[in-house]
Amino acid sequence: MTSALPPLREVIAKHGLSASKALGQNFLFDEHLLDRIAAIPGDIKGRNVLEIGPGPGGLTRALLRAGANVTAIERDARCLPALAEVSDAFPGQLKVVEGDAMEIDPASLFDTPYDVVANLPYNIGTALFIGWLSGQEWPPQWRSLTLMFQQEVAQRIVAEPGSSAYGRLAVLSQWRAQARLAMKVHRSAFTPPPKVMSAIVHVTPADMPEGVSARMLERVTEAAFGQRRKMLRQSLKSLPGAVDGLEALGIDPQRRAETLSIDEFVMIARHLSP
Repeated sequence: MTSALPPLREVIAKHGLSASKALGQNFLFDEHLLDRIAAIPGDIKGRNVLEIGPGPGGLTRALLRAGANVTAIERDARCLPALAEVSDAFPGQLKVVEGDAMEIDPASLFDTPYDVVANLPYNIGTALFIGWLSGQEWPPQWRSLTLMFQQEVAQRIVAEPGSSAYGRLAVLSQWRAQARLAMKVHRSAFTPPPKVMSAIVHVTPADMPEGVSARMLERVTEAAFGQRRKMLRQSLKSLPGAVDGLEALGIDPQRRAETLSIDEFVMIARHLSP
C-alpha cells in the first residue's frame, strides 16, 4: 500500500514545503527510524492514535503501516495536501484535523482510549505534555504517550531526585505515571538539523496516590522549584500551611527541593489538599 506513496523528499519538493521555524518544525525522512518510533508503544494495530504536528506525514505513514487509526492535528495548511495523499493511500485509517493542538481537547476527538505518538513541535511540546499529565481525573483517556523532545527536556522528565535535571517536570511525570527514555535521536536525522539532540520519552499511567489534589501538587512543585536554590522554609512560604506541614511530616525545612523524593512531594501535597 505504501508503494503508492512517493518518498517524503519528493513530496516536500512537489508541494514546495520547508520546515517552519515559527512552528517549531523539523522533518524526519528515515523510514526505518520512523518505524522504530511507531513500534515504541507496542502493537498499535487497530488502536486509535493521536499525532500532533504531522507535517508532511513521515511518522504518520509509519503509524499507518503499523495498522493504527490515526487522528492528526496540523495547523500548517501547507502540509494538508501532502497529508491528503497519505490518507488516500490508507483508506479509512487517517483523519486530519486542521487546527492548533493547544486549543483542541483530544477528548472531543475520541470516544475510546487512545495513544499519543508525536514528534512534537519544540515550541509547544512541554506545554502539551504538562496538559496531558494534569487534571484530577485518573487514569486519563490516553493509554500511553510516545513523544519526541529536545534531549534536555526528555532528561528532565525521567530525572531522579538529587540529579541536576530533577525538577517540577520529573515530579509531575512520575508521581502517577511511569516515564522512560525510549530512544535518542541524533540531530542529523532531521531536516533541517536542530541545534540540539533529541530523545523520545514513553509514558504510561500508573496508580494515583489517594487523597492528593493534582492541582495542589502542581502548586507545591511550582513553588519549591521556582526558588530551587532556597531552602523549603523559604520557597514554600507562599503556600499557607506548607512550612508548618513540613515539621508535621518530618521533613527538614532546611532541605532544598531537588533533594525531596517524589513520595515526599506527594506527602506535602496530600497534607495541603482540601
